[in-house]
Amino acid sequence: MASVLSHPAVPLAVAVALGPTRVPPALTAAACVASVLPDIDALGFLAGIPYGHPLGHRGFTHSIVFALLVGALSALFWRPLHTMPLVAFGVVFLAAAWHGVLDAMTTGGLGVAFFSPFSNRRYFFAWRVLVVSPIGVAPFFSSWGLRVVRSELLWIWLPCAVIASAGATIRAIWR
Repeated sequence: MASVLSHPAVPLAVAVALGPTRVPPALTAAACVASVLPDIDALGFLAGIPYGHPLGHRGFTHSIVFALLVGALSALFWRPLHTMPLVAFGVVFLAAAWHGVLDAMTTGGLGVAFFSPFSNRRYFFAWRVLVVSPIGVAPFFSSWGLRVVRSELLWIWLPCAVIASAGATIRAIWR
């Protein structure tokens, strides 16, 4: 998986690129939560759920269906998010769905069950440039964790910073 520190990079980049009138702070916060929410399945390890099980790590909670459900739930809370239902749905769906996309670009694990619950087949992308993050805190503070941070800075944070900067620049020019 990509680390919990980097999954929010995508919704943060979208929020900066589109600006606070289109993606208000409350919606940005909800999208950041949605970007890490799929990893709730890691609790399954404590419950004895095997990794490859449909409810195991990178299973249902990493699927497009799960992202759709999280997006739909956020649309119900459009008022506290200070936006319109379709905007809430779109931003939060994107944040949750992009979690699986990033995980499918890692160098380890069993792949991502994008089409769960209809299929538990796991997928990786051909372009696997993200060093897979360890599960747990202690292993993250090692040379492995340093390799994870380096790859995420290059392949997640740098592109997100470019997108955020480009969006903010375009908005400034149009004003």
